[in-house]
Amino acid sequence: MRVISGSAGGLRLASPKGVELRPTQDRIRQVIFSSLASRVPGCRVLDLFAGTGSLGIEALSRGAASALFVEKEARSVKTIQANLATCRLFGTVVQADALSWLERPNTDTFDLIFADPPYEKVKGELSETYLPAKVARFLAEDGLFIWEHYRGQIPAKMEGWEVTRHQVYGETGLTFLRQKV
Repeated sequence: MRVISGSAGGLRLASPKGVELRPTQDRIRQVIFSSLASRVPGCRVLDLFAGTGSLGIEALSRGAASALFVEKEARSVKTIQANLATCRLFGTVVQADALSWLERPNTDTFDLIFADPPYEKVKGELSETYLPAKVARFLAEDGLFIWEHYRGQIPAKMEGWEVTRHQVYGETGLTFLRQKV
């Protein structure tokens, strides 16, 4: 797995040993960041269920102003810190369960929020009560929430949200959401 583009383009990212992860594949990160192109420079990024940190690191490499990584697994937290050092990038890494972290009092907002939570390969509708409802107060006005999930899950009608893009790549589904004004 490598950083695709920007100041750290081409550098390898490590994965923690002994931790079951499903890192976002290079080609999927390419799709995500190609569609975000002009939104990334100067933006504030929140990378939930960060794993290796590949999404937030890719954003920093492409000029994001800041990135906050939330990951509960200690070995993954150390790997994100090592990956940031390897790429000569700076971000804040918080060791916490992402869903619990989203329950805390909030003063920060983010322009881009990435979430790649663990998921079961079960068909059905993506529920608004699961992540979007928790993420909403962290999303800046006109911000985007990019949710990686199993391909068999489809976005349901989510109160207060607009699906701006939904694509499937192999077993991975990507849904881009924006809050309705």
